[in-house]
Amino acid sequence: MRALRDPKMLDPQSPCRRSAIRALLRMSLAGVALPRFLAAPAQAQVYAGSDENGTIVLSNDRTAETPDLLVEAPPPSPVLALPDAPLAMPIRPPSPEALAPRARQFAPIVRRVAREVAVSPRLLHAVITVESGYDPRAVSPKGAKGLMQLMPDTAQRFGAWNLFDPQQNVRAGGRYLRWLLDDFRGDVRLALAAYNAGEDAVLRYGRRIPPFPETIDYVPRVLANMGSFRG
Repeated sequence: MRALRDPKMLDPQSPCRRSAIRALLRMSLAGVALPRFLAAPAQAQVYAGSDENGTIVLSNDRTAETPDLLVEAPPPSPVLALPDAPLAMPIRPPSPEALAPRARQFAPIVRRVAREVAVSPRLLHAVITVESGYDPRAVSPKGAKGLMQLMPDTAQRFGAWNLFDPQQNVRAGGRYLRWLLDDFRGDVRLALAAYNAGEDAVLRYGRRIPPFPETIDYVPRVLANMGSFRG
């Protein structure tokens, strides 16, 4: 910026000085690039004035040379206080023993479906234990629902329309497991991997358990609940 050496600029009440400062303000509001020495943090105040030579001076602080506020900083954003308490640790799923009363509640449905679809009731119980903890109203973040956590498309494919109906849900889940066992030649491990990750994922990895952390954890958990570690 070129220095303005008009003596009238030395007078704080001079109309010339005030006009020049107002011109700077109009430039800043219009987004016109000002010299590098004007650059300041977005939250800073900018004051204007003139020195003894009549040169316009800009500063982040109010001084004798820069008494006029050119740009006012916006008020600071409120700071949200964080709670002093530590973050809660993830809740471990209930043990099979803790779920025993719920398992007994749904045992008649599980036995009936197991006979219909020729799947071990222990396998159905194990899947329900891991999938929903016997909560017929359970809904996963991905949209799987009910005791056996079926996605709507899969449920309809195997004859369930009301996923919160325990009988429909277990029957569709049992039929799906039967279909997977047939597709993977009775290999329970692969059937469970497909139940968790989808049959396409198992096929894509050469009929092996996909290397997904969730699936790698899921299969042995179900087998452990089933009481069988089939090789």
